[in-house]
Amino acid sequence: MITTLLIIHGLMAVALLGALTHQSLSMWWPATKRAGSFLSAARAVSSSSYTNAIIVLFLITATLGGIIYPAYRLNIRVILQDYRLLVPEGSFELKEHFVTIGAGLLPAYWYFWRRPLSPDWAGTRAALTTILALIVWWAFLVGHVLNNIRGFGS
Repeated sequence: MITTLLIIHGLMAVALLGALTHQSLSMWWPATKRAGSFLSAARAVSSSSYTNAIIVLFLITATLGGIIYPAYRLNIRVILQDYRLLVPEGSFELKEHFVTIGAGLLPAYWYFWRRPLSPDWAGTRAALTTILALIVWWAFLVGHVLNNIRGFGS
């Protein structure tokens, strides 16, 4: 059961990562025209259309992470401590704090991305989106590396 939840958690994280990356690209480096290249198409999306999906995906991913967290705490963290893998363990601890900060930013993120978009708040939207994107990238990479070090069922 935990392994299934971990896989679903990972899939939700990939979807969240994609949505935030698309939104960040289209916000920081907007396409002037929709050319034939993959990068231009990724940049040509409407930034504001991702807002609600990002919030829902963030909450689902964090909730699933919270459900599988006791299995990590009891089984995998102990192994990391036994092998004195303190950097990966500390990275995961930092991940927990960053995700909590990200969850706390979601109401502000929603408020500044709601339509109609005010040009006065473009900098705030950019800052919030960048912070959330960095948090999600950090969480994804740390979770992936830790799962590779000592995954569930090992």
